[in-house]
Amino acid sequence: MEPHTPKEKSKKQVPLRLSSALYAELAAWAEDEFRSVNGQIEYLLTECVKYRKKHSSKGDDRS
Repeated sequence: MEPHTPKEKSKKQVPLRLSSALYAELAAWAEDEFRSVNGQIEYLLTECVKYRKKHSSKGDDRS
């Protein structure tokens, strides 16, 4: 049985395939910002979600 953790602290594992070139770019960027590649990807995705929430409107239908 898994220990109980707050929702914000629990993390999902997601398999991700990246091109070698993209991985190399992310790795260099992560090193510049003192993050792991995984941490950099999580940071970038978090920032993108924040940006989307901030800039989306209820009438905006992009599908």
